[in-house]
Amino acid sequence: PDPTVAENLVQIQDVVREQNLDLGIALDGDADRLVMADEKGRLVDGDQLMAMIATSWQDRGRLTGNGLVATSMSNLGLERYLDGRGLNLVRTNVGDRYVVEEMRRNGYNLGGEQSGHIIMGDFNTTGDGLIAALQAIAVIARDGRPASEAARLFEPLPQLLKNVRYTKGQPLQDTTVRQAIDDGGARLGDTGRVLIRESGTEPLIRVMAEGDDQSLVTAVVDDIVSVVKNYVKSSSA
Repeated sequence: PDPTVAENLVQIQDVVREQNLDLGIALDGDADRLVMADEKGRLVDGDQLMAMIATSWQDRGRLTGNGLVATSMSNLGLERYLDGRGLNLVRTNVGDRYVVEEMRRNGYNLGGEQSGHIIMGDFNTTGDGLIAALQAIAVIARDGRPASEAARLFEPLPQLLKNVRYTKGQPLQDTTVRQAIDDGGARLGDTGRVLIRESGTEPLIRVMAEGDDQSLVTAVVDDIVSVVKNYVKSSSA
C-alpha cells in the first residue's frame, strides 16, 4: 500500500500505541519509500526523516555538500530548519531520479522526497526504505530521546494540494491562470509559496500552496483552482 495515504497507516499507528512500541515502520510495495510512526502513533514523513538524518550526519561530520537535495514538494519548514543550521536545501523537480542526478552532480550524500524516498549516497543510488529505516533507528538510538522528539525537529507549515483534471488546452499557458498564480504568490509573500505543475502521469494540474497562515493558504489554493476550472470549462465547451 502507498505509505503516503493516511488510511493505509491507521493500523500501524494503532499497533504502536496499543503495544507501547518505540516506533513503527511502513514501506510501500517495493520498499523504496518509508514512513514512520513515533511512539505516540504520529506519522513522520520524508521531510522530517531527512531533517533528522541530516542533523545527525552534520554533527558527526558525515554530511557532504553542506546540505541535502529534495524536490519542489518538500515543506518550507524543512528549508527554514536547515537554513538555521547553516545547511542548504537544493530543490529539484518531483521524482527521485532528479534528486539522484543532483546529488551526483554536486556531491551530496543525502536526498529524498516528502513521500518517503530517502536516498543515501554512501549506501545506495536509489531510494531504499530498509536502509533508511535502519539509519533512522540508529539516529534515534544515538540521540537517546523518543522518536516523537528526535524525529520532529521542525514544525511543518500548513500545506494544501488540490488537483484539477483537464482534457483540452494548456491551462498553465493561459494568461488568466498565470495571473491567478502570480496573485496567489504575491498574497503569500515571504510567509509561504505557491507551486503549480502538470502531473507527469495524468492530465492533471496540481495546485499547491504552503505558508504560515492556514486560512490564507486555503484561500490562495481555492482561488487558483477556481480560475483553472473556469479555463477547463471554457476550453471544453
